[in-house]
Amino acid sequence: MKHSMKHDRHGPRRLPLALCLALACSGASLWSSAARAASNDNNVEWNGLFHDQGPLYDSAAEPTASTPVTLTFRTFKGDITSANIKYYDSADSQFHWVPMHWVANDATGTYDLWQGTIPASGSEKYYRFQINDGSATAWYNAAGISSSEPAFGDFFIIPGFKTPDWMKNGVMYQVFPDRFYNGNPNNDVTDGQYTYAGCATEKHAWGTSVVANVSGCNTEVFFGGDLKGVIDKLGYIRHTLGADIVYLNPIFRSPSNHKYDTANYYRVDPAFGSNATLRRLIGAIHDQSQDPRGYLILDGVFNHSGDSNCWFGAQSYGTKRCRKPGADVSQASPYYSYYTFQHWPDSYSAFFGFPSMPKLDYGASGSATRNQIYGSYNSVMQTYLAPPYGIDGWRLDAAQYIDAGGNNGSDATNHQIMQEMRTAVLAANPNAEILGEFWGDASAWLDNGREWDGAMNYNGFTQPASEWICGVDYSGNGASITPSQLDGWLHGTRADLPTDVQQTMSNFLGSHDTSRFATRCGGDIWKTYLGLIFQMTYVGTPTIYYGDEYGMQGGADPDNRRTFDWSQATTANGAVALTQQLVRIRNQYPALRTGSFMTLLTDDAHDIYAYGRVDQANRIAVVLNGTGNTETVTVPVYELSVTDGSQLTDLLSGSKYTVSGGSVTLNVEGHYGAILAQ
Repeated sequence: MKHSMKHDRHGPRRLPLALCLALACSGASLWSSAARAASNDNNVEWNGLFHDQGPLYDSAAEPTASTPVTLTFRTFKGDITSANIKYYDSADSQFHWVPMHWVANDATGTYDLWQGTIPASGSEKYYRFQINDGSATAWYNAAGISSSEPAFGDFFIIPGFKTPDWMKNGVMYQVFPDRFYNGNPNNDVTDGQYTYAGCATEKHAWGTSVVANVSGCNTEVFFGGDLKGVIDKLGYIRHTLGADIVYLNPIFRSPSNHKYDTANYYRVDPAFGSNATLRRLIGAIHDQSQDPRGYLILDGVFNHSGDSNCWFGAQSYGTKRCRKPGADVSQASPYYSYYTFQHWPDSYSAFFGFPSMPKLDYGASGSATRNQIYGSYNSVMQTYLAPPYGIDGWRLDAAQYIDAGGNNGSDATNHQIMQEMRTAVLAANPNAEILGEFWGDASAWLDNGREWDGAMNYNGFTQPASEWICGVDYSGNGASITPSQLDGWLHGTRADLPTDVQQTMSNFLGSHDTSRFATRCGGDIWKTYLGLIFQMTYVGTPTIYYGDEYGMQGGADPDNRRTFDWSQATTANGAVALTQQLVRIRNQYPALRTGSFMTLLTDDAHDIYAYGRVDQANRIAVVLNGTGNTETVTVPVYELSVTDGSQLTDLLSGSKYTVSGGSVTLNVEGHYGAILAQ
């Protein structure tokens, strides 16, 4: 849990030249016409205040225990008389004060920049700012600005916690294997090949209905997509689109098409290939001749197994017998403790009550289940992180439910398991990503540096993006928000998380568990364009659910898992061409990946949302138009410290704009945007 925060004083100090240049420091002679009137008048001008943990405002976003953290705070020029940092140190459970000192003006002469340094130590800290103009005081933290001292929402300092740089800087592509591409027809599941849950398998032709011919048997419908198909189409993922991270829905042996009911964690499902095929795929993704090198995240279904798993049942589906009896067969089974029985053998804890998904019981620390899943060198998680596989991370399915005793998680035991899991994962691969699935506020697993690196960002991106652009939530229910409501939502969800976690949150328009974004937006491809622009320029890791890049349609599960239409997979498709362009732009400008985020404009009357992304090298203004009409928009780029006379280029259209009076004015097409870079 975050704590509340309080500061001291040392002599004035000027910025080092390199940092001064990065901040575009200058003297009063460069005041622009956009300069805001401010003075020591016992009134703090809130509109001039800014800080985040971007590279211009925080000297060490991921400090070690020996790294002091110098913070920079922005105010209108001449507006305040003093500023302080107040921080809570978990080492002594005390508040501490650090006085701040004026160091420079920004390039426009509009702003003053103040600095203070929090000393190095290994303890977690939480900080906020106190800003004073004579008798007036304002408080500023990650949650926002207030006239009284806030009780929550402070910025984080977590020494020793680091999220993977490749995740911060990457673009992820999510593949549902059975529906992506059939690379090897010889391993296809055929009609009636086996029966599961009373349903015989059905082989459907590519591009046909995902609904089973027999009612209620949709999980037994197969199309033939496999790992060889992913290998064959890596060129599309890596080069046509430019994504460098591949996330696969479950690939291990399972009787269903979705494979969230694992029968054997140590074997790739034969319909997808073999463990050797997986190694070939990993080798192709990791190919060092590619720039950048690629990464692979696997879906870990560790809350529950399938009932056909040898740990639980008598026989793995379809073919071979288990060597030892499962927990449902004998109470003397070596796997009996893996599950929780209310009445053996017919009543047991299962995922949402589905008997085909018996819930794993993790017991106490050091239990057989914990060792099997993550705790030993030959555990499931460590096996695939280590050679000869060497995957780059795990996505944890239904992660909040993982616990002991058949309970539903989100308790102390769940967090203990997640902390042990992180230790085990990083021991096997110190650069691995741990991506949790949680649909609400996931900060309980993300704000301490000891559990996940990031989460599926339903709460902080998918839901608000859908409500603003499509006018419905991610389930397709009517829900519409304005740009100012959107901005408030985004601000609040960012404030819940450390900055390096924000940068690794998985931002997707849709997933295998939601209706398709294009369908939610009524099939309007321009809304897909707008969603893509937003996704590729916002804070976090853009994640493309296969087909969303061309506007694939689909309702609720299973319709959201249609087969990929390869006739659309070229830049002749406008959305694919835009995706390619956006990924290239994102890769070219680090400010769009790890730069500061600053709201510039929320125009509810015209449905316009504009924000800045800033680092040492570039100042970028992103303008999004939520209406269906072309709108004339004036963007206050002086807030990004862009000087009058500067030229900004729209990276999408190539149009150029000259800054005058601190702003640029441009026309933005309906359901589209502009990315203005200095």
